[in-house]
Amino acid sequence: MATNVARTKNEWIAARKQLLAKEKELTRMRDALSAQRRALPWLRVEKSYVFDTPKGRKSLADLFEGRSQLAMYHFMFAPEWEAGCKSCSFWAESFDRIPIHLAHRDVTFLAVSRAPLDKLQAYARRFGWSFPWVSSAPSDFNYDFNVSFTEEQQRSGNVNYNYEQSGVRSESRAIPASDATEGPHVELAASVGTDWPTYIRETPGMSAFALEDGIVYHTYSAYARGVDGLWGLYQWLDRAPRGRNETGFWIRRRDEYEKGVSKNCCA
Repeated sequence: MATNVARTKNEWIAARKQLLAKEKELTRMRDALSAQRRALPWLRVEKSYVFDTPKGRKSLADLFEGRSQLAMYHFMFAPEWEAGCKSCSFWAESFDRIPIHLAHRDVTFLAVSRAPLDKLQAYARRFGWSFPWVSSAPSDFNYDFNVSFTEEQQRSGNVNYNYEQSGVRSESRAIPASDATEGPHVELAASVGTDWPTYIRETPGMSAFALEDGIVYHTYSAYARGVDGLWGLYQWLDRAPRGRNETGFWIRRRDEYEKGVSKNCCA
């Protein structure tokens, strides 16, 4: 039921113009923030990394495919998992049409996961995805870029995620027994075939790199809600009357929604 109804159109326009002023301020702030992001210093990548790709084993520099910039999504998919993370799968639905446009701006786009390449390819076929997806399994890439953690790191509390010690992710023994055996997060872990403490050793994020004179530089990484702005569907929901309207973990893989739930013509 509507609880905030304008009495007249002029009243509605006045309220909308007040919000518009704040939206314009946010746009200017976002532009300034983007400039600061581009001005971050570059960090030379000293270590060699190799990746399994559909075209064979490649180095980090090879992944640029002749371009000077590389943007990648850290897709949560551990080698022992039966499926990719639900949230990552949700966001990946928009990836297929990104590469060609970014390529024309001198940026190569891809996703990277620790799972073996054949498992990634089988999962991509399940949804008809065609975006570039490589496996970092042959190297320590995921660990060095703070999106995967070992059990030893977790037990010792030596986990740094999103540029800080990350609470529950940092110490498995800090997870209450009830949290490890019940709740929606346990269902989330079960959806990939593992338990919650193991599930949170993988984390989402994105990273950007530059290639100049044969040298690869790490220019940016974002984690947790730092990648929210990349997801187009959330931008639409944020402008819908009830917003994200999240009362629980509602995200599903495309082929897992129950009929009728989506309330659209194609349900």
